[in-house]
Amino acid sequence: MKHYLSIHDLPSIKDTVKEAIEIKKNPLKDQALGKNKTIGLLFFNNSLRTRLSTQKAALNLGMEPIVMNFGSEGWQLEFEDGTIMDQGKSEHVKEAAEVISQYCDIIAIRAFAGLEDKEKDEAEEVLSAFTKYATVPILNMESSVGHPLQALADAITIEEHKPAKKKLKVVLSWAPHPRALPHAVGNSFAEMALAHEDDFEVVITHPKGYELNPERTKGATIEYDQKKAFEGADFIYTKNWSSYNDYGKVANTDSSWMITADKMAVTDNAKFMHCLPVRRNVIVADEVIDSENSIVIKQANNRTYSAQVVLKKILEEMS
Repeated sequence: MKHYLSIHDLPSIKDTVKEAIEIKKNPLKDQALGKNKTIGLLFFNNSLRTRLSTQKAALNLGMEPIVMNFGSEGWQLEFEDGTIMDQGKSEHVKEAAEVISQYCDIIAIRAFAGLEDKEKDEAEEVLSAFTKYATVPILNMESSVGHPLQALADAITIEEHKPAKKKLKVVLSWAPHPRALPHAVGNSFAEMALAHEDDFEVVITHPKGYELNPERTKGATIEYDQKKAFEGADFIYTKNWSSYNDYGKVANTDSSWMITADKMAVTDNAKFMHCLPVRRNVIVADEVIDSENSIVIKQANNRTYSAQVVLKKILEEMS
């Protein structure tokens, strides 16, 4: 595997999940694989779980991480080709990507959607530019339209906590939030879940007008009645996202979409999932996130092993 830009870059999601669970049993066994290798973690946006888990994964594999925050460190980068750089941006990504490639064996990028220009966000300006101009593998730590490390961690978590059923009902539910949020987590979770078409019945529930990119949710059942969507569910995955059609806008902050114990009661004893950070009593009530069916902390722990199995595959390809 040369790069990890999307969940679809994995040769097999199911096999990768199994491998990650094995890694989890002995996370230091492959330290020789990354010895004398450096990973550069470039953050254009804030992070907690992604930053710490990816660093830990790299250390588990014997790698040395270098972290740079482009919001407060480094030159502002220009991404457009042919531009006359007589304004605020001091360095073009063409040089930056090649220079960083000389310092690092793998480059990991985190760059959110701007939520103002759909075409620009869909083009993955930052991630695509580094993939084009860098000479080393690129790891997506969340981009404008995808968060494949989170989606892989979600798949690991579902595998570890699934009930003994032939087919699981997995529900992705929108919930209210006071500001506009990107579509990346929802997109990648939907793509991961839909890749398990033989094992998962995938339902996405949200108010009308909050449909995700239909190319990424093809095959899922879209249900505008949240309670109906929850009936008989085995996993409830909750996330907010802004409008895709009315791009980046918040048209609905209806508090009735918050996840409560009453809603969870119609499920089949479903596990509650969220990628974190989460706004308590806005996205989800305390009674749900603090319940024994909440697996958000275990889900967050799996971020290390999703990153580690991906880095392992990239390192194996390099050796």
